[in-house]
Amino acid sequence: MTDRLRPEAPDPQDFLALDATLSAEETDIRDAVRAFADRELRPHIADWFEAGTLPDPRGLAKAFGDLGVLGMHLQGHGCAGTNAVAYGIACRELEAVDSGLRSFVSVQGSLAMFAIHRFGSEEQKSTWLARMAAGEAIGCFGLTEPDSGSDPGSMRTRARRDGSDWVLDGTKMWITNGSVADVAVVWAATDEGVRGFVVPTDTPGFTANTVHRKLSLRASITSELVLEGVRLPADAVLPHSAGLGSPLSCLNEARFGIVWGAAGAARACYAAALDYATTREQFGGPIAGFQLTQRKLADMVLDVNQAGLTALRIGRLKDAGDCHRNHISLGKFGNVAAAQRVASSARSVHGANGITLEYPVMRHMVNLETVATYEGTEEIHALSIGQAVTGVSAFR
Repeated sequence: MTDRLRPEAPDPQDFLALDATLSAEETDIRDAVRAFADRELRPHIADWFEAGTLPDPRGLAKAFGDLGVLGMHLQGHGCAGTNAVAYGIACRELEAVDSGLRSFVSVQGSLAMFAIHRFGSEEQKSTWLARMAAGEAIGCFGLTEPDSGSDPGSMRTRARRDGSDWVLDGTKMWITNGSVADVAVVWAATDEGVRGFVVPTDTPGFTANTVHRKLSLRASITSELVLEGVRLPADAVLPHSAGLGSPLSCLNEARFGIVWGAAGAARACYAAALDYATTREQFGGPIAGFQLTQRKLADMVLDVNQAGLTALRIGRLKDAGDCHRNHISLGKFGNVAAAQRVASSARSVHGANGITLEYPVMRHMVNLETVATYEGTEEIHALSIGQAVTGVSAFR
């Protein structure tokens, strides 16, 4: 009997060799998005974050469109039609740069475009989807309100019929891309229940106000939408939307991107900490040689790889048609918490340098505070998981 060859040592950047399980197409998408991120995004992201904005959102939208990541998991109308894992990989590579960049793509593709694709008429699809996939039109998604976050059923935005028209009044808050959008998918209560509306942002009565002085997700445009007597034709309603389940299904699509994105943020913080620890010298040697530093790195490796496994498994379930919304709740709940732990520990490895924008860890650390809150707070996802395993709802 011949001796078995000794396996190669694990790759510090992919300890469990998860990317070795990707298909050729998934690997190509990873490489393309990663190369784009390294070339076009990473060199500028610290400046964008410090400035608190995206200096050229339309140029960025066009670049994302050319890359093919806007609505990439949707079929037809100019969309790439990739599988869920490929979309997740794109989200991972973008959030490894910054959560705000993944949010841009996620809101465009998994909220605004998905809503039109799933619930829209053929005319609405033909009017908007190809342009949005190309980055020629920017979309936003108006569900959250100043007094209605985790409980969207309490929304105050109303749509009433006036002859054959609809008239919308209300306010939406924390809307990514709102003040640069060409179209808003707005959810409103009607006498028939919650319905979605396709609202061109140049419609009279529609105003978008940019939210300033943010301490998190600064490389992202966040807005308040104000609708005052916004009059829309009858065909502005998403004809297949019915009830609160419609916007919640859109949020579930976007949360899937967060499951992967958080894994990317965690990976970026770990990689920065590993690089810093092996090059920073104190007491006559690299700090990577200290036991306490190695324990921090070991904990990071565990969190990064478990987050990657979770994302990949949920992605495969989604592609097989077996992904329940509670699977995605589990993924967001676990992966965001893991990324927060990694970011915090990576910041400590960097010492005082970790609080500067010369290194990515503090930027990721504060961004993840927002990621933990939006599209379902960690508390809401914990209760969703609790309900799934006990059969008892603790929401009311």
